Amino acid sequence: QVQLVESGGGLVQAGGSLRLSCAASGRTFSSYATGWFRQAPGKEREFVAAVSWSGGFTYTAESVKGRFTISRDNAKNTVYLQMNSLKPEDTAVYYCAAKEIAAHSILTQANEYDYWGQGTQVTVSS
Repeated sequence: QVQLVESGGGLVQAGGSLRLSCAASGRTFSSYATGWFRQAPGKEREFVAAVSWSGGFTYTAESVKGRFTISRDNAKNTVYLQMNSLKPEDTAVYYCAAKEIAAHSILTQANEYDYWGQGTQVTVSS
């Protein structure tokens, strides 16, 4: 099993930046595909970005493409989500998710993941 803890959320003005971190513990994180999702009040959980276990493959949702970047540092057991040019519609709770997988897979569906963090709130003011 792996435990995930997100951090880095907060309140920021529109146009600002935040970097979210997802720290993993429990098992060798380098064998896990990882993703970021978000959920705004009254809305369904939405895919944001995903990275393969090696970090060599990434995929970003169209709604954040060009503004958000996912990356990972397996030596630190951490996955990052760099968020630039933030908009009020980016306001949500952001969740990190992971799944142990052998291939260089990118997983974009929430039900593909086995482990989830508790979430971190991101609020973007206009």
